[in-house]
Amino acid sequence: MATAAGLLIGCAAANAADELAVDVVNASEPTLCAEHDNVTLELASGKVRRFAIEAAHPAYVGVLVADRAVPDFSHCDFPADPGVGRKPERVTLYESEEWQLVGHRLAAFWRPGAVPVRVGDRVETGLHLLQLWHRFEQRAEEVLVLYPPDGYWRARPLPPAHLSWSAYGSSFLVGSIETAGRPFVDLTGVAFDPVALRFELKFARGGAANLRLAKLDRERIALDVALDPVLGGPFAALRSMFVTETNADVARIAWREPGGKAWREQSIDRFERASAVEIWTGRAIPSRHNSSAPDLRFSDFSATPR
Repeated sequence: MATAAGLLIGCAAANAADELAVDVVNASEPTLCAEHDNVTLELASGKVRRFAIEAAHPAYVGVLVADRAVPDFSHCDFPADPGVGRKPERVTLYESEEWQLVGHRLAAFWRPGAVPVRVGDRVETGLHLLQLWHRFEQRAEEVLVLYPPDGYWRARPLPPAHLSWSAYGSSFLVGSIETAGRPFVDLTGVAFDPVALRFELKFARGGAANLRLAKLDRERIALDVALDPVLGGPFAALRSMFVTETNADVARIAWREPGGKAWREQSIDRFERASAVEIWTGRAIPSRHNSSAPDLRFSDFSATPR
């Protein structure tokens, strides 16, 4: 007759066997410019059909009394802004008591804003930025953004109770990733379902994905991703900035290996590659750059479609 302990051990072994590992490769480059995204972590597996992304406040957020989010352009050499003199445009695509989706046509962007964005029967083109806002405690909080021309996402939880605001930090990409000057995802269409809080994506290289907002509170924002398998390259990537541990949007990476009994952790500039069933990226001590920006976690990789 099976014992309770035996059943628990059997369940744990089965769960470990069911975990799908992905290849994590560090394709970062050094920089002295705090406004340059020099960190690239690529996640690759031709089997992944589902996974989760979570942005959570850093462990030290409780000790912050003020944030630092002013850009630092020292040691930066950016070309002149080609959009000077052009007028940006803001359009509201959807609005309810709780949620608002806003689109922006910016003065300038590095890729053309040709991706159609659909909400119900309404279709807008030429948008460079989408913002999802949530009404919380009598004001609107921006919690998720997407740049349709290059597929970059940013997410953040609701601000902690002792801060009126928290910063964005690292970005992430979902889908077939290619590089032309910088990594990007070539989208051919974006649709937003306001009932399911789900973004549906179509890719120029074929295939589709959807990203659903599953949870949002003052600790974290959780996103469920479902996508067609991506073969021959990464299906997701983290993009961020590291100059030093105290001047970084991401400074450390931790990961769980398949069957591993403990987490492994390393400085982001020393990490090379790993096979992982779960990945965390963030900071252990406050940075002078975007001090309150969230940690990011990638987990629950599965070969089973939703």
